[in-house]
Order: sequence, then C-alpha cells, then structure tokens
Amino acid sequence: MPVIVKLDELLARQNMTLTQLAGRIDITLANLSILKTGKARAIRFGTLEALCRELKCQPGDLLSFADDDSKASK
Repeated sequence: MPVIVKLDELLARQNMTLTQLAGRIDITLANLSILKTGKARAIRFGTLEALCRELKCQPGDLLSFADDDSKASK
C-alpha cells in the first residue's frame, strides 16, 4: 500500500499508548489498530481531525505517500 500511516512514531513522541489515544478520540481500539497497521482502506476526515488534535500534528505528519517504484528501489 503506497499510503503509510506513521501513528507509532507520533504515539511515541507523545508518550501515549494506542489505548489512551482510542479513549481520547472516541474510536474503538480495534479500528485504531487497523489504521495503525496500515490495513485501513479509508479514514474519515473527522477521525483524521481528532487524531491530529490529540497528537498535535498535521495530516502530513500522520500520513505519507510512497510510490511503489520507490519501495522497490530500496
């Protein structure tokens, strides 16, 4: 998947667990885990907004795009 979710990095920077974040943004731990592992197929803007608010970041800090060609060359 070319979209990479950098939730682990942001959680570490905030010294926050996935469980704490799930409680703060009112999302199930299971759904947040799916997002964290990169298995999510979509994200609602409301969820993205809540994540950015709690993690004090911008959407670009949370998500990045890696072209499939750039992965193959590494």
